[in-house]
Amino acid sequence: MEVDIRTYREMLASWPEEDLVRSLGQLYHGAVHAIDSAIYSDREKQAWSPEPPGLDWTGRFRDAPPWIALVEEKIIGFMNLQKDAHIDLAFVDPDFQRQGISGKLYRRLEQEARKRNFNHLTVDASHIARPFFEKQGFKVLRKNRVLRNGCVLINFSLEKALE
Repeated sequence: MEVDIRTYREMLASWPEEDLVRSLGQLYHGAVHAIDSAIYSDREKQAWSPEPPGLDWTGRFRDAPPWIALVEEKIIGFMNLQKDAHIDLAFVDPDFQRQGISGKLYRRLEQEARKRNFNHLTVDASHIARPFFEKQGFKVLRKNRVLRNGCVLINFSLEKALE
């Protein structure tokens, strides 16, 4: 399987921005709701993503443009890096998980972080994403309880020093 990683700006050359934002929002929503209910209950997943994000995420992507993974022009994952060295979003289509997609996206993100002379990266990771980030060298700083849509969700703040 040939995976192509493109920047948000590269994608805009062939995708209308509205379509791209909607597609990324659908992938995000689908990935959240595909998480095993033994990890996050249906109630927790509904609180996390009650519906796919819409065009209100356009500014979010313009401020922190994601790297986007594609297979045969199908979007299968994305990851972005904010100006403060925080990884905001990291999601892969459930049909393509456990195939190295997150790793490819993360390597591109870390290359960019080093180019920007960041000395560390941070992320607030879900139960499901935490092992991936630990494998990349992140260390858990704390466990968080986040109130979202009337439901308390657990995530973890992690940090990685870039040397």
